Amino acid sequence: MVSVRKSHQMTETNFGHWLDSLEISNDKRLALNNIWQQHHSLFDDKEECQTKSLEMVEILASLNLDKDSLTAAFLVPLVEYRLLSLEQVEENYSKAVLSLCEGVLQMDAIKTLQQGQSSKVSVNQVDNIRRMLLAMVEDVRAVVIKLAERLVYLRLVKKSDEETRVLAAKETANIYAPLANRLGIGQLKWELEDISFRYLHPDTYMKIAKLLDEKRLDREQYMLDFVADLNKKIKDAGIDGEVYGRPKHIYSIWKKMRKKSLDFDQLFDVRAVRIVVDKLQDCYGALGIVHTSWNHLPSEFDDYVATPKANGYQSIHTVVLGPEGKTVEIQIRTRQMHDDAELGVAAHWRYKEGTASGKTSGFDEKVSWLRKILQWQEDVSESGELLDELRSQVFEDRIYVFTPNGDVIDLPIGATPLDFAYYIHSNVGHCCIGAKVFGRIVPFTHRLHTGDQVEILTSKNPNPSRDWLNPSLNYIHTPRARAKVQHFFKLLDRDKHVAHGKEQLEQELERLHIDKYDLTPICTKYNVNTVDDLYAAIGSGNARLQQVVNSIASQEEKNKPATDFDPQSIVKPSSSPQKQQVDANGITVSGVGNLLTHMANCCHPVPGDDICGFITQGRGISVHRLDCEQLQHLLTQQPEREVDVQWGDQDKGNYQVTIEIKAYDRHGLLRDLSTIIANERILIVGLETRLDRKTHINTLTIDIEISHQETLQRLLNKFMQLDDVLEAKRK
Repeated sequence: MVSVRKSHQMTETNFGHWLDSLEISNDKRLALNNIWQQHHSLFDDKEECQTKSLEMVEILASLNLDKDSLTAAFLVPLVEYRLLSLEQVEENYSKAVLSLCEGVLQMDAIKTLQQGQSSKVSVNQVDNIRRMLLAMVEDVRAVVIKLAERLVYLRLVKKSDEETRVLAAKETANIYAPLANRLGIGQLKWELEDISFRYLHPDTYMKIAKLLDEKRLDREQYMLDFVADLNKKIKDAGIDGEVYGRPKHIYSIWKKMRKKSLDFDQLFDVRAVRIVVDKLQDCYGALGIVHTSWNHLPSEFDDYVATPKANGYQSIHTVVLGPEGKTVEIQIRTRQMHDDAELGVAAHWRYKEGTASGKTSGFDEKVSWLRKILQWQEDVSESGELLDELRSQVFEDRIYVFTPNGDVIDLPIGATPLDFAYYIHSNVGHCCIGAKVFGRIVPFTHRLHTGDQVEILTSKNPNPSRDWLNPSLNYIHTPRARAKVQHFFKLLDRDKHVAHGKEQLEQELERLHIDKYDLTPICTKYNVNTVDDLYAAIGSGNARLQQVVNSIASQEEKNKPATDFDPQSIVKPSSSPQKQQVDANGITVSGVGNLLTHMANCCHPVPGDDICGFITQGRGISVHRLDCEQLQHLLTQQPEREVDVQWGDQDKGNYQVTIEIKAYDRHGLLRDLSTIIANERILIVGLETRLDRKTHINTLTIDIEISHQETLQRLLNKFMQLDDVLEAKRK
């Protein structure tokens, strides 16, 4: 918690005593005293403004912020209450102070997000808001000042009406408390959470507070004695380390009680201690001292040092029965582990809050940078180089714009109104006829910026333009929007594809002298509903013409009536060639005999594919797909090695195939793909993923085993039906 407030009933005579109590450097004290001398008269009849200014300074002084931050914290309430203008701030103070004041006021626009919206805010929406807060300001110190301002505001609305308190608490709980947690500012985080919890759930808050207050003095003394005793044991063992109590707060206690369905008496960590040592071996040395000094609960022991969590978090957790049989939770870690847990991939906010979409992107790096900057306040305030690097590498990768309802949309830099429209919904993009930014009509090529409020004008009927796909015209910036426009015209060209596919199929069947055929069974095979759908698939290239023709020919061969039996047909002339045999791969070799065959690794043919053989030197016959580029290259050089091969009638098991899927990265994509594969009873033998962070397109290469080409085609068709999948093909 922050220090006890001393700013009430402030007068000029006791201002010096208040200033001395802040324990700040002389230059900060001098700067604040000068501000007070210049502006304290503005506080006449404005007690609330005075309270806000001085309490914000108290909070930030306890965080050891620099002189400019304390100055800006003092001035921001004066500007908010219109007792001071930004022009006066610019005239009397440095550019850094002015920038901080502007940054804090700019962040105040976040209040508009709460207007006209339901009380339930989606996890993705809240996460976008948090990121927007960081992207909107030029100096990260403004974020900390804003958090202090929010804490003081929560204190001041204590005596306001219930609606005001609840609205302030919801905004804080959804946005500001998690932001303080991500920045590692524990003092602000706990008080923001506790006050918000008190306003939102007053009865529960008072119940837990009463349980804590019943024996608060006894518990505090108990913890002092326990820490002193444990510290002595650690020092006597020659271990360099720090032992301190970890206070539990009301909101944290309630959250654990609800999560684990526990009563207050069942909580083991109401009394909590942390041991931070220098070396890894000292962790286990300290653990040995703890377990030999007090009995521990085996069910509550976790060694995340030997087996770290998936996010890299490392620490030893144990619960012991201390004096009087009271449970005490103890965490043991090295200083490096402690730093990693606060700044690295095992940051505390990750495993406490989780993530909204499963995506980490560049925001994880933002948090790490911001935490380091908060620790290096003095260096950062004196040199803008680190801040410049921070802005170029972190803040400038995305933009955050508003819908008319106040929702925040996260888009890449360079996005246009059409990108925004297609992000909302495909139909909104298809029907888009215009766009407004802050109520003014803008062209489709307009580049959006963070903070823009965008409204899309639509017609009743979809009417995209093919010009939108022209990269040189700059109508569309994101691959996602481009893919949706392409998909629209792909469907729009269906009639053309149907006519083209029908013509191709009829010409090929006429060449093969197949004039009677039924396409209904073929439609089922290719997972389409109608014959026109089959024609469209052929015309658009989604179904291979040769494979369809082979399926028709095979179907017609089965439907031929049986001929009269000729006894002489079973007599094999002595001059006839050797009977063709099916080898272990299910391949029949024409006119050569039972030669050794193997499936080519370049194309991985499976039953149902058109195949061709190539006689190798010493390895028998390699079987390729007829459309294999490697086969064409070999035959160009040595055409005499070509040999006819066919699939046999026997089932020879499964064949390995590699498929490639391109899709927009999203939470649950791999789960959806693997579910389809599992439902088809197909075995996965290999998996590789590659994410392009610029386009957010994930390319997945999956090796599977299938028994027939029909299975593969059915699998690819199902993949294409998934949301965000752009392409699914066989490699």
